[in-house]
Amino acid sequence: MVLRSCCKFGPVSVLFRLGYVALLLLCVTHLRCARAETKTVVQKDAEFDVTYNDTVTSDNQTIYAFNHTVSRNKTEGVRVTVDVLSEGAESSPILFVVRQKQAVLSFQVPLILRGLYQRKYPYAHVGRTLCQPPTRTLSETQYFFVDVSTLSSLGTHYQLRISRVESFTLHTSNMCSLTEQTDTRSSLIAKCCVLPYQCPVYDLDNNVAFIGMYQTMTKTAAITVQRKDFPSNSFYVVVVVKTEDEACGGPLRFYPLRPDELIDAGNRSKTLDVVVSPAISSDVYVMGMLFCLGIFLSFYLLTFLVACVENKRMHRRREGLLNPADMSPAETGIPPGVTPVSPYEYGSFADNASTLSSEAITDSIASDANYGYMERSLESVTGRSRQESLSSIEEDDYDTLADIDSDKNIVRTKKYLCVSDLARKDKRVLSKKYQIYFWNIATIGVFYALPVIQLVITYQTVVNVTGNQDICYYNFLCAHPLGNLSAFNNILSNLGYVMLGLLFLLIVLQRDIIHSRALDRHDLNALECGIPKHFGLFYAMGTALMMEGLLSACYHVCPNYTNFQFDTSFMYMIAGLCVLKLYQKRHPDINASAYTAYACLAAVIFFSVLGVVFGKGNMVFWIIFSVLHILATMLLSTQLYYMGRWRLDSGILRRIVYVIYTDCIRQCSGPMYIDRMVLLVMGNIVNWSLAAYGLLKTPNDFASYLLAIAICNLLLYFAFYIIMKLRSGERIQCMAMVCILFTAVVWGFALFFFFQGLSTWQKTPAESREHNRDCIVLSFFDDHDIWHFLSSIAMFGSFLVLLTMDDDLDDVQRDKIFVF
Repeated sequence: MVLRSCCKFGPVSVLFRLGYVALLLLCVTHLRCARAETKTVVQKDAEFDVTYNDTVTSDNQTIYAFNHTVSRNKTEGVRVTVDVLSEGAESSPILFVVRQKQAVLSFQVPLILRGLYQRKYPYAHVGRTLCQPPTRTLSETQYFFVDVSTLSSLGTHYQLRISRVESFTLHTSNMCSLTEQTDTRSSLIAKCCVLPYQCPVYDLDNNVAFIGMYQTMTKTAAITVQRKDFPSNSFYVVVVVKTEDEACGGPLRFYPLRPDELIDAGNRSKTLDVVVSPAISSDVYVMGMLFCLGIFLSFYLLTFLVACVENKRMHRRREGLLNPADMSPAETGIPPGVTPVSPYEYGSFADNASTLSSEAITDSIASDANYGYMERSLESVTGRSRQESLSSIEEDDYDTLADIDSDKNIVRTKKYLCVSDLARKDKRVLSKKYQIYFWNIATIGVFYALPVIQLVITYQTVVNVTGNQDICYYNFLCAHPLGNLSAFNNILSNLGYVMLGLLFLLIVLQRDIIHSRALDRHDLNALECGIPKHFGLFYAMGTALMMEGLLSACYHVCPNYTNFQFDTSFMYMIAGLCVLKLYQKRHPDINASAYTAYACLAAVIFFSVLGVVFGKGNMVFWIIFSVLHILATMLLSTQLYYMGRWRLDSGILRRIVYVIYTDCIRQCSGPMYIDRMVLLVMGNIVNWSLAAYGLLKTPNDFASYLLAIAICNLLLYFAFYIIMKLRSGERIQCMAMVCILFTAVVWGFALFFFFQGLSTWQKTPAESREHNRDCIVLSFFDDHDIWHFLSSIAMFGSFLVLLTMDDDLDDVQRDKIFVF
């Protein structure tokens, strides 16, 4: 029984002994590993302003213990400076851990910072700033520890120094000079940041943008700090020199052959002065707003006074004349039984009713072309009443008469034209045609402005949330925030466009009402004299000026190259509408329709966007644009020279060859319309020159280049109009002359302030800040704000010039007003 029992439990005992031996071996191995991984920890009591030279290996760890007294009413900065003296420490860097009361800061030395394209820059000399933990007592002794460790078995030699930072606290209006070694390059790029007063302090290139506000700089930078962003009423100002200058437009000095190759950044240091100045008070904001409102409200007051004087003068003139209803037929000059001309038939040639016959016109202009024209009223053609709404009258009702095309050829191809020749259409038709300009631009403005407002609000929100002030190109030396807006003064200064645009609309409305009343009482001067008055384009111009102010304000919420088109789109429209209005004055019947005009302006804005996005240095784009520019100039010249009496079809080349053969080869004859030819030759010279300039220079600011083309053509046509007006024996009245001189002077001053160039998105944000300047008016407005004030006044004056320049013709019959 016993033997059997032993045989039964023998194998279990053997397994137990084997497990015991394995456990014993495991414990011995663990003890050996633990002994091998045990580090020697050395703690030293250290002092400030003492340099400690030591060596650290994977077998030892050094802890430096510091203590210092913290005062509640005094802020001191503590600087940790480390130098690694051993070569090849990049493979096994030293880890420094600073343990404070409320923060832990760790960093390695050599410190590896990455640049563009993942280039690596090692720094063996590293300095970090420690924050001061808050204390509730008047003074308190606090401790902090610096742990030094590495995984290098060979040992790495280093130097450690803890020191207090002099001039750590910035005082208002006192200059603090921050010198990081020596100033080797004044244009060296740095990042200036304003951080909340909290631990830890982010003072490296790769983490300084985590919180607060920051911007890159070369020579100048300015950050406006608002109390709402820093509830503790304290903040840190951190300046970090970046590893590369390429972010600010500088060249790259090194290109690594291998992706992980370390590049020596050299001695990158910078000397700068930091000044903390008090922001402007709320009184300055109030004064700036009152100043802005006062300037433009004074124009309302001046306009009211001029309107009162003009109304009184017209009243006296009316009192000096007899009422036409009390005059005899002999006195009125209208034969008995003849109905006065309808207000809707001005400028037309009737059988017996109108004093303006086709024979009289041809005699007055010494034309060799004899033609007759019998008026066909809309009543005889359609049977509709004259009192029907304008919506029931279409231009095609009149233009599609069987003989109208041949009649157009007879009239418009005369050598000398008068306004009466080009003012033959029904007034209701033309009024509707030109009112479309106003309604279309109002619709365009609403649909254009809404997404723009949404976009710039998003831009401003991104700036406020991220703190990245490189997104927007402000004049930071004169950018006064208000609420969530970073540069309220640049937005406020655009108020003039809106207020003066509204004032111009009111002036046009007054003239429109006076003219309508004159037509209602069958005033012959309104019916048969002067330039035909159509106010639709004037309404469109006033609306465009108001939209320009709104969109310019939107652009200045966050100015940069992606939204510069907001600031220029309605400038193109204003220039185009002014040209159309000048042309409409003498060519009311053949002016472009609103649909055609706005389609052309849309094409201009489309090319503006393409130029901003793709035009910089792209020669293919400039070649295509220059070719299209020249072709458009030639087509428009042909349209203007022949008064629209030509066709662009498959036979155009055959007709061109025929004209060249008959007029240049077979017999050399001069142009039939000399005045028009002079204008068009000058216009082609200017436009071909601008196209050549763009092709050769390829300017970076394509939007401004395109705007310069529009303005040059407008000025050329305006100068031609004035010269031809004086050459035709007409005169410019006093009011119009005052407006011309005043507008010219204001434009001169406005352009002076425009070309000051306080910022430019054609350069990097840091380079743009080199152009920043201080405020010049009321410590609130800068040069660009003055440009806004003066340019809005100058545009308003320009519109008044177009409105009043032909007032001298109000009493001149239309068959005596020449077309040019």
